[in-house]
Amino acid sequence: MRRRKFVVLGGSAMTWPLMARAQQKSVPVIGYIGSGKSRDVASPFVVALRQGLSETGYVEGKNLAIEYRWAEGKYDRLPAIASDLAGRNVDLILAPNDVLARAAKGATPTIPIVFVTNGDPVADGLVVSLARPGGNLTGMAAINTELMQKRLELISELVPQVRAIALLVNPNNAIAERIMRDTAQAARVIGVQLPILKAATEGEIDAAFSTLVQLHAGALVIANDGGLISYGSNRTAVARQQNVA
Repeated sequence: MRRRKFVVLGGSAMTWPLMARAQQKSVPVIGYIGSGKSRDVASPFVVALRQGLSETGYVEGKNLAIEYRWAEGKYDRLPAIASDLAGRNVDLILAPNDVLARAAKGATPTIPIVFVTNGDPVADGLVVSLARPGGNLTGMAAINTELMQKRLELISELVPQVRAIALLVNPNNAIAERIMRDTAQAARVIGVQLPILKAATEGEIDAAFSTLVQLHAGALVIANDGGLISYGSNRTAVARQQNVA
């Protein structure tokens, strides 16, 4: 198993643009782009963000403001959402995945953008190189598609009778093709079938789960995607009641 990771997102990366602009505003403002719903404001990622900021002296509602924008799984909204935040001249834009980061990058060449991605930020065109990102983007990337075989092996160990493991993937995700290719290869190695379901909107996710029932898959792997994870996790509970997952 090979795993590559680089971390450029740290205390200094988060705080330098805030301190630089704090002199111009009463409090610095972070623009946060989320692919899910507004309820995700209580997600572990946002909770960790607030905790990390507080450790550097920034507390939301006290000496820092965060403007949240939610795509609700509709990726066609992202350009307008990113442009809205850029137009408000926020001090920094936080994009928790590569799709959101590309939307933010298209909206502004000057406002600092911090991203988190499981893809390759160089191959995806977010940065020039890992050592010297260049431009106005920096962040963290954990390229872990190689772990997919381990995930499938874990499912097979937990549920030995499984003969088919379905994969739910957002085709609009920049690394969708890579995810499908690597997962298919992993499925062949451990000897299970891999029906692939593609969905980008809530309606398509519902349709995918209906298809999942018909496929009689013994388990479901949801590819790393903010919209899928936010909505798909709720639908998984329904599917479980139907002995699917």
